[in-house]
Amino acid sequence: LGYTAEVITLAIDTSERRGSVAVRRQGRRAAERRHQSSEDYSSWLLPAVAACLREAGVEMTGVDLLAVCTGPGSFTGVRVGLTTVKAWAEVHGKKVVGVSRLEAMARCAETQTPFVAACYDAQRGQMFAAMYRRKEEGLERIEEEMVLEAASFLGMATEKAGRDNIAWVTLDPDLITGAAGWKARAGLGDSMLQVEGDLADKVGEIAEERARKGQFTDPLELDANYVRRSDAEISWKGPAARHGR
Repeated sequence: LGYTAEVITLAIDTSERRGSVAVRRQGRRAAERRHQSSEDYSSWLLPAVAACLREAGVEMTGVDLLAVCTGPGSFTGVRVGLTTVKAWAEVHGKKVVGVSRLEAMARCAETQTPFVAACYDAQRGQMFAAMYRRKEEGLERIEEEMVLEAASFLGMATEKAGRDNIAWVTLDPDLITGAAGWKARAGLGDSMLQVEGDLADKVGEIAEERARKGQFTDPLELDANYVRRSDAEISWKGPAARHGR
């Protein structure tokens, strides 16, 4: 991919119900559709992409780069997005970049705090979460992405950051502000940013940065990061699977 500012990117986030698709051209968003209903991604995604391409005035043949969220998120949602992108990459010969949804969220932080914490509802009383340290070259993730209770994530974040400020970025601020430990963090001056269900554009932006560096994802190796096992897999494999990944 001879990357220039003229590259057209199609970005997809089907991580959970608040997903989106976006088309970017000349380094900015040209069209977007949010998933704002209970419709399954298997029936919503293709019409939404078609509408975005039409609004942006391009066809699939004119797309240069496919950007897709690799999770974490719902088993079915992530799988639909990845399977669709794999098929497009094979049929149309497109370059692909996989992007973590939590990284896309962290990159939305508007402050230059030493740390960024990204998280959102994972159901079952838990959150998908990741913490990042700010460095000159950008954000560096601390430890693996995880799924845990909000209070536990607050405790872990405090352990890592101490009294240094954390920029919190989340789709579900109430889960954090309602957890034990938040008042102490707020007292230190931590910020809280609620992002909406329009992360596909940020996913596309990150993908374009990686494309400029030649950091593409092999479509055959494009894999989901579920963090935890799907409900179906847990039911099928029994209690022992609950302790696995």
